[in-house]
Amino acid sequence: EKADPQKTALLLRKAWTLYSVTPLYGFRRARLRDYARLLGAFIAAEKQKGLAVEVGAELDIRVALSSLADIRGSELDQAAVLVQLSSRSRGSSRNSEDKPVWWGWFCSVFGDELSENVPEHFTCLPLFLSHGAESYTALVGSWFQKTFDCCFRRLAISPLNLSWMVAMWAGCKLDRAASAVELVFSVPRLAQPLDISYAIHPEDAKALWDTVQKTPGEITQEEVDVFMDCLYAHFHRHFKIHLSAAKLVKISTAIASAHCDGMVKILHSQYLPGVLMLLTELAISQIQ
Repeated sequence: EKADPQKTALLLRKAWTLYSVTPLYGFRRARLRDYARLLGAFIAAEKQKGLAVEVGAELDIRVALSSLADIRGSELDQAAVLVQLSSRSRGSSRNSEDKPVWWGWFCSVFGDELSENVPEHFTCLPLFLSHGAESYTALVGSWFQKTFDCCFRRLAISPLNLSWMVAMWAGCKLDRAASAVELVFSVPRLAQPLDISYAIHPEDAKALWDTVQKTPGEITQEEVDVFMDCLYAHFHRHFKIHLSAAKLVKISTAIASAHCDGMVKILHSQYLPGVLMLLTELAISQIQ
């Protein structure tokens, strides 16, 4: 409820690529404007193949860094940091609006496990999400790694974690009509790639989860396994196909969708903190 709706809307309904990031050394939130100028000069120099670019000069790519104070889980978490790249076309007037071309943001939602154990002068923002051209992601990542002695790594999502996500999100209550719960499976060892899409009515998926979950607010691996086994058994009864022999590669719900390659789209602002908490946990587990 506290989050700025305009900034929250920016984070929703975009396909984000996930990365885990080790703690940033020497990062100072008070210097975000300076970092934006330095990052802008770095991007311009790289695009001009190493030619020197004066910091603060008029550039085709504008960089803005801002703090998203409400995107965090606890007092120990650092506020999220949004990085936005905008393009100004050549010949356009100074008053013309820049066109956003890339977004990235660092965050930590209930990342206490990592933040409690790092020395002074380190900032823990273990989860990084990017949307836009991979070339810009590489440039921004390179600058942050050189400047703050950190390391970026792509964050994949295992079939086990995807099954947790679909179980958790299928059981969520929504005020408005929800879209179908969809699971996509990849069938291994075939000459031609084959995917199987399995859609479940959202009310049916929630009813199934409600019968499986023993303690509201708590989820166990056993409950997730039972939920998935019930879905597999229903599919086998109708189509005589054992989905347990295939690989779960993507899930879609009204809350969010996620792909095993580390792509996520968050669809519902009410559940934004819960989704980010789970992704922060995955990022931290990869760092540790």
